[in-house]
Amino acid sequence: MADEPEDVPPALDVPVGMFEDIEDLKAQVASLTDLIKKLTGPGGGESGEASADEEAAVGEESDEEEWQYPPFILLLDPPEYDDELRALIEWVEGVLVPGYLGEPSADARWCHLWWEHPVAIARLHAVWLAWQELTDPASCGYTGPSVWHRDHMDPALRELRASTGPFGGCTKGEHQIEHRMPGLVPSAWTHGDD
Repeated sequence: MADEPEDVPPALDVPVGMFEDIEDLKAQVASLTDLIKKLTGPGGGESGEASADEEAAVGEESDEEEWQYPPFILLLDPPEYDDELRALIEWVEGVLVPGYLGEPSADARWCHLWWEHPVAIARLHAVWLAWQELTDPASCGYTGPSVWHRDHMDPALRELRASTGPFGGCTKGEHQIEHRMPGLVPSAWTHGDD
């Protein structure tokens, strides 16, 4: 071993394609790291790990309005409530009614003025919010629609269309649905004034 120079690296039999694979893996790791940082937000990393680029981005975010999840419709005030209700009506009338509702009957009620029933608005809005999330393969994969049917749409329609549901006071007439809101239920709170 005395005749070999000390600073010469040993000869390795490494395929050339391996270096390309390593560079591809480095690029994928960098891409995934960026995605994780975006998804976890500014507090996602450990303390002291923020780079100058990240600090600059945080400063820019304060200038822009931060995106928020849509709030539950019953918590909104006009005009936000009106805008959300209009969008909900478009979805219910354009997707839910033609795709999922058959002819109304005593066992499967429906009111063509469903937006006049606060309980129906609340349930349908919740189903719509879940539909928006669970029909996007980027956020939930390909099983999202199945989860939406099982966990959201089916139970909500069972409750809405039941004889004891919010449409229980709505009757079907000849060739039209007549709308009749149920009267106020007597309360123990109002009897104290007598």
